[in-house]
Amino acid sequence: MPGIHWDPALIAKYNIHGPRYTSYPTALALQAPFESQTVRDTLLASTGELSLYLHLPFCHQLCYYCGCNKVITRHQHKADRYLDALEQEMALYQPLVAHRPIGKIHLGGGTPTFLTEQQLSRLMQQFQQYFDCAKLDELSIEIDPRSCSLEKLAHLRQLGFNRVSFGVQDFDQQVQITINRVQDTDLIRQLVQRAKALGFSSINLDLVYGLPYQQTASFQQTLDQVVALDPDRVSLFSYAHLPARFAAQRKLPEAALPAAETKLALLQQGIATFSQAGYQFIGMDHFAKPDDGLAKAQRAGQLQRNFQGYTTHGQNALLGLGVSSISQVDGVLWQHEKELPDYYQAIEARQLPLAKGFVLSKDDCIRAELIAQLICHFELDTAVFSQKWQLDFSEYFADSLQQLSPFLEDGLVELTPDRIKVTDAGRLWVRSICSAFDVYLQQGQQRYSKVV
Repeated sequence: MPGIHWDPALIAKYNIHGPRYTSYPTALALQAPFESQTVRDTLLASTGELSLYLHLPFCHQLCYYCGCNKVITRHQHKADRYLDALEQEMALYQPLVAHRPIGKIHLGGGTPTFLTEQQLSRLMQQFQQYFDCAKLDELSIEIDPRSCSLEKLAHLRQLGFNRVSFGVQDFDQQVQITINRVQDTDLIRQLVQRAKALGFSSINLDLVYGLPYQQTASFQQTLDQVVALDPDRVSLFSYAHLPARFAAQRKLPEAALPAAETKLALLQQGIATFSQAGYQFIGMDHFAKPDDGLAKAQRAGQLQRNFQGYTTHGQNALLGLGVSSISQVDGVLWQHEKELPDYYQAIEARQLPLAKGFVLSKDDCIRAELIAQLICHFELDTAVFSQKWQLDFSEYFADSLQQLSPFLEDGLVELTPDRIKVTDAGRLWVRSICSAFDVYLQQGQQRYSKVV
């Protein structure tokens, strides 16, 4: 995007620690204990289409940069036990959501393709048995290319999967060796080509910038290779180096991490390369072809955001299954147990495996909608918003608007009597801009990564 300003002064001023706003409040607000009856009442009272997220934690090998909830194992039978527990969990949720059709299912991890073809088939049978999947229109999965053969990819398509996301991170071999994720470039190319031939409706490639030994010249080669593969979407995530929280990251040589200036140059390269290649810059870290559903949803004002990032539906209607998964339904957030033994113990006791949760107040709901609108569409009709929530916008958000003053002065935000607009120059800093409306941020700002 030509409107983005790479001004060192702005970078120093606004590259703060802040949330990614996959929810508001963020997951840090969740509290324990949390009553299962609250979850039951919420689900029973809810209506409309529901999205499912399933967390599959197993990985064959540890990637040193990863901050996800995972279990490293070579024992395939552990997935069978997990599927046993998932079936019992689905049986617990089934009477609570039987009245709601499922529109979207997403498998994340960990490594969902850790599962064998037989295990994947069993999982899909479980979904069909316990949920109303008659109107299911999106079935997506995150794929580690090292654990997905061309035959397994074809099997996924036969099972009904229509969207895939391949974890590339970087094509550079030195980077791959350092993060302990060496993967064959030719295999990735073959997988992408086969996915197109099989008729997957959307193919995404994940990249990460800020990894050890990444430099502008080598990263440009990666970007060019991605453009040549011609995916429908690209995710360009910022690596968050938090070794105090994630022990595996201590294995990375800190001296090899790109300097702040280099890391921002990598992001600049990504935005420029994908924009020039015709991708729509969705915002923050996502790019999509103009005819992709994500880009269409943004242009139509229907783009949403949930714990999986930008999405076409499921912002306040997401049910998480499996260990550590997070749900968000009608203003209630809850998370499952993060450790497998605790998760299994709850399931064996025929209890929802709840670890913690949070019920949004009216103020939370108001701010959640405002932040989601800004982060998805970069503008807000304050007159319509005020009428919906029956409030005086300038009075209700007086403190927040005062915090917006620096952004206004620097041309990152425009404010009129009936509209807030994030300018093209401000899109890079939308997380910082949203933080002006976040009343929880000061309680945990140091626990977040930098915004770019």
